[in-house]
Amino acid sequence: MAEHTPGAQLVSRVSRVLKTVAEYPDGVTAAAVSHATGLTRPTTHRLLASLAAEGLVDHDAARGRWFLGPELYLLGTLAAARYDIPQAARDSVRRLAQQTGESAFFSARRGTETVCLLREEGSFPVRSFVLHEGVRFPLGVASAGLAILSFLPPSEVADYLAAADLPRRWGAAHETPALLERIAATRETGYAVNPALILEGSWGMGAAVFDASGRPAWALSLTGIEPRFRPDRRPELGRLLLDEAHRLGTALARQAARP
Repeated sequence: MAEHTPGAQLVSRVSRVLKTVAEYPDGVTAAAVSHATGLTRPTTHRLLASLAAEGLVDHDAARGRWFLGPELYLLGTLAAARYDIPQAARDSVRRLAQQTGESAFFSARRGTETVCLLREEGSFPVRSFVLHEGVRFPLGVASAGLAILSFLPPSEVADYLAAADLPRRWGAAHETPALLERIAATRETGYAVNPALILEGSWGMGAAVFDASGRPAWALSLTGIEPRFRPDRRPELGRLLLDEAHRLGTALARQAARP
């Protein structure tokens, strides 16, 4: 229905541009936005210029980079009362970083993607920078998305994998048979493991956080270099993730039940 709605294509393009700009806190070139969104460069330039005129993006002409604009900050401030990240999530991420020494994250499901909302650095000096606030991955890619996908109903998983075409961008490790094996392993242990499938040497582990209806809506995750995720350490990291995910899910359900 959406594709037949007047203006729906334009709205979709604007959304893709804004989401791409949001993934680059230090700014992004128009060429990079064009590549990430699949839009032509002239179309990308027109959209960025129009968004800048409305204050939704900002352009640093000297550096040739685009940033999220002040109007988005104002709109986000108004929306925060409904969608603000609860303190419980911040506490869970902080505890995971302190207990493990790794970088810890809180991500939310948005349709067929996860978006990182919080990051807390651990004490270990060597870090992985695959994930930061604003970064989005499809479900099944990265440990947070794998954790969430693994606990969706099997019919939803099958429908998603049939339509997603993950191998085209993310490689053969994300073909359906391999992904189904990781889903099965995640369901067995309770936590997901990403063995450097996005960036060589960068490992991740994640656990789903369930909403009041029992659906996976968020995820807590850890990332770091491969030696920090050796086989004998993974069960302990998994236990910490599951403990915090349960604690956070309980807190969120309690908050949602308040009048």
